[in-house]
Amino acid sequence: MQKSLSTLTTAASISLAVLLLTSCNQPQKKEHHDDSPAPPEVEAPSNIISLKEANVIYDNYSKHRVNPIVQYETKERAPEKKFEPSRYVDFDYETIKQYIDYVEQEAKKAGVKKITKLRLYYANYPDQEKFPNGKKVIHKRQNSIFIVPTLEMQGTNYGFYIAGDGKAALIRDWKDDSKEGLGASHNKKQKAYAGFSLNSNLQTSKSLALNFGQSGPPPKTDF
Repeated sequence: MQKSLSTLTTAASISLAVLLLTSCNQPQKKEHHDDSPAPPEVEAPSNIISLKEANVIYDNYSKHRVNPIVQYETKERAPEKKFEPSRYVDFDYETIKQYIDYVEQEAKKAGVKKITKLRLYYANYPDQEKFPNGKKVIHKRQNSIFIVPTLEMQGTNYGFYIAGDGKAALIRDWKDDSKEGLGASHNKKQKAYAGFSLNSNLQTSKSLALNFGQSGPPPKTDF
């Protein structure tokens, strides 16, 4: 019995020795130290407002805008249809990041030196089944927004798009041309806006306007 116990003890000792030897011969993994500098702290924009301020201006909209909208929609525009005004428009966070990257990409290719602003326009969806492009109107009669980038010219910010020739063009010129056609006024603009496209051909131009966010009554967890 003692011999068997001694044999087991010896075997256990040999196994432990082999295990320790094997462990010592294993290459030791080095701890990863990221020596790259930490990104700089981002300061809060001066436009940040407190939750109290946000709540005040939200309530102001409720008091001074919602009721007139409801009265107009239910008494004048479509009395037979129930209507609840939208109180927000949101876009998927990744969509906004993609949009900013896309605008910067297209602006750079078009020769825009600096995008100055992202301008949000108020909008209102039609009371019909489809938009002119065939997309379904989800939020009929609801208020919405769309976004366009701007550039500065002669001290003023203008919304722009990418014309058919690949250059930046002013939306206001496209709108004027679409109403009046190309004529003498077109040539005057060419002198005033030298270096920018006056090609308003929508068949090949690129719009940079972003729309179709989600809207509706306020979530119960917010204001």
